Amino acid sequence: MTVFLPPPELLQSPRGRGFTRRPRTAARVDSLPARADVVLVGGGLAALSLAGALWHAGVGDIVIVDREGRLGGQFLRRADTLGQRTLRSPYDHHPGAEGYRDCELLDFARLQWSSLTAVEKREVRMAQAGHRSVVPLDVFEAYVDHVVDAHDLTERLWQGEVREVVPAGTETVVRTTRGDITASAVVLCTGEERASWPGRLPDRVQYWDEPAARTDTTVVVGAGLSGAHAVANGLTNGSHVHWVLRNGSEHYQCADVNASFFRAEGRARFHNTTWEERLELMRRHRKASVMFEFRPTLEKAEAEGRLTVHRGVEIAGLHAGGVDLADGTAVSGDLAVLALGTQPNVGSELLPPDIVGLRDGWPDLDEATLAYRAAPRVHALGAAACMILGPAARNIDGHRVGVSRVAGSILAQIAAGEKERIHA
Repeated sequence: MTVFLPPPELLQSPRGRGFTRRPRTAARVDSLPARADVVLVGGGLAALSLAGALWHAGVGDIVIVDREGRLGGQFLRRADTLGQRTLRSPYDHHPGAEGYRDCELLDFARLQWSSLTAVEKREVRMAQAGHRSVVPLDVFEAYVDHVVDAHDLTERLWQGEVREVVPAGTETVVRTTRGDITASAVVLCTGEERASWPGRLPDRVQYWDEPAARTDTTVVVGAGLSGAHAVANGLTNGSHVHWVLRNGSEHYQCADVNASFFRAEGRARFHNTTWEERLELMRRHRKASVMFEFRPTLEKAEAEGRLTVHRGVEIAGLHAGGVDLADGTAVSGDLAVLALGTQPNVGSELLPPDIVGLRDGWPDLDEATLAYRAAPRVHALGAAACMILGPAARNIDGHRVGVSRVAGSILAQIAAGEKERIHA
């Protein structure tokens, strides 16, 4: 059987190019207004898609509160920390508003044609022909800024930390470090947090989303894309890398979930199952994987002895600069990097437990509106909606599917409120 191995050159797009765009405007740091129609908690890519959709629908009274003060900022910061140059998502997955004739990511890339490399131009042509494509992070970052500008979102963005979300009948109070704000609808766009090791980390052990120093020997734990980037960075910097994998082999695939779940029939397949069957599908289709583009580089490094892979082993503990394996082996280095994946933020830290209604770690959401059943004016968007929309809910393309349900619900709530005010 012939195996297609994309060339590793696809991972090496330049970073820091000055694509044509307006200068970024800083997020607001003054006090929040007393109220708004809609408050978005978190300014990630899901929030960007929803804010754009609401803008198109004529909902201007929106407030976005984000701790980093930049839409898409956490995603881009993490990518830069890893040295990531390209996206795993193809050109047709982008944080635009579904159903509107906005400039889409592929259109935007074509506008930058003269600044693209030959490899990047080939990827644009692949996308135009309907094939899998790899998107440069440079192009994606500039496109995010374009979406922000085109929908006048910076003036609606405040930098601050949300401490609590308190549902109270037809309104919800959001308590933040910039003051309290009351809203008719609140949407938690809080994304995912890194999975942490239980307990304090020893010296010279850190997480994947923290800057790593150059070392002679690096130990990387984790079978996903973040782990692969950490391995590749170590090899590029001249380190000997030990890669520790719980599974018996590496798992390579284009996307981080099965591509069928990005299509309507895949979501229908997920929807028409029992809760237990959904849990099993999530377990099988959200497993850690690495982009195919890494495979030639990693296999070559292992053959040359620059990379040692410890497959099919459990971690029993940590020590300074390394890990202890369940078979009694100690894998040591100058630095150990834990890439243990991420876990959805489902609202547990912001909402009362009876509102979240946790079941097997997932919130109790209405299937049609993605609202918490116990608080129908508070919605969850992104990874928290995986048990409704399937594993693709955590991806850029899945955000747009969720946005259509959440935006429809919010517009219905606003229309109902207007009707009540008229009759009053």
